[in-house]
Amino acid sequence: MEQEFYRGLAQRVRGMAEKADPFTRRRLLDLAKRYDSRGGTARSGTTERPLPRPPTTPPASSFSGPGEA
Repeated sequence: MEQEFYRGLAQRVRGMAEKADPFTRRRLLDLAKRYDSRGGTARSGTTERPLPRPPTTPPASSFSGPGEA
């Protein structure tokens, strides 16, 4: 029952994405993908973008010179 609910949501969101601007369309299609995964179906043919890697070097300190009192 819950799977059918999420599949239905994914289908409705995809229908809205067809009429949306490019930015909103991408967001709606991502949402539909999440609903598909909850509904037990995964769409093939779509590639996911990897998350950006965190910086490996620490940020520069504001106290970079010799210590002053």
